[in-house]
Order: sequence, then structure tokens, then C-alpha cells
Amino acid sequence: MTAQTIDTSKLWDMIGDIRFGMLTVRGADGRLYSRPMTTQNGEADRGAVIWFFMARSGQPLADLTASPDVNVAYADHDSDKYVSASGTARLVEDPVKKQELWSAAAKAWFPGGVEDPELALVAVLVADAEYWDVKANKAVQLFKLAKAALTGEPPTDLAEHRRARMR
Repeated sequence: MTAQTIDTSKLWDMIGDIRFGMLTVRGADGRLYSRPMTTQNGEADRGAVIWFFMARSGQPLADLTASPDVNVAYADHDSDKYVSASGTARLVEDPVKKQELWSAAAKAWFPGGVEDPELALVAVLVADAEYWDVKANKAVQLFKLAKAALTGEPPTDLAEHRRARMR
């Protein structure tokens, strides 16, 4: 399957209601580590950048600073929507952007608010995204899977699957 350029609105249609993404970074030991992170994007921030708050003294920030190539994976099992977005992460020193993205939920992690010295703003500049959007209802999915098991032919048309170059 070849990559195609898509409107970023499709990406956000898929992940807009999913609060947490699994951010995967390469650690200093060369291994991959995934951690759940709260996506901070609001309605006005639905382009090819995914925003996160994280602790300045935490391992995730140290890891992505040393090796900025990252992946963010989203899954909504109830809606059968799955997204994998890869790109480059970077620390952003922008107090105005922090204020724009700030929410009451972030205060649980950063009690000092947007002025908290531990609060780091990280942008993931999405280069490529891949998604699977299952359109068939559960009964149709089960039927197609059962048929595939009986015939030995992989199921087809279970989901819309696309790879997209974002920039």
C-alpha cells in the first residue's frame, strides 16, 4: 500500500475522542518504551502536530530529547478505530501555547499550573500516519472471520486502512 497525502481532519476524526495515546520513544539503552500520555490538542489544534504535557525531570522527556523519533498509537475498541502516527518530538518553550492547551485535568499532574517549573510542552510533528477504521458491525465482522477460518482465505473489507504522509 502506498502512502497518500490526506487532509489532517481524517486523522482527528479518528483520534479526536480518544484521550490517551501510547507514546513510544527509544530509551538510552536502545529499547522502545511506550507510555500513556494525554493528548492536549483542542479543536483549534487539529493539524499535523500532537501536543503533550510531561514532566521536565521525567524519563520520557530525557528519552525523546536524546532520540526524537517517536510513535503515538491510539485505539478505540468500542468504535473499532486504530491510529499509529510517527514523527519527531521536540520540547517547545512557549508559555502562550501552554496556556492555550491547559486544562483542569493537567493540574492533577502539575499543581503549579502553567507556571509549574516541571511542566514541559512537547510537540510531535507527525510525518506519517496509518489508520484502520472498521465500518462493519460486530456480527458482520464475526461472520467474515468465521468464513476466513473455514476457507483459509484472509478476511477482506473489514476496515478502511490507509497510510498517509502528513508532511
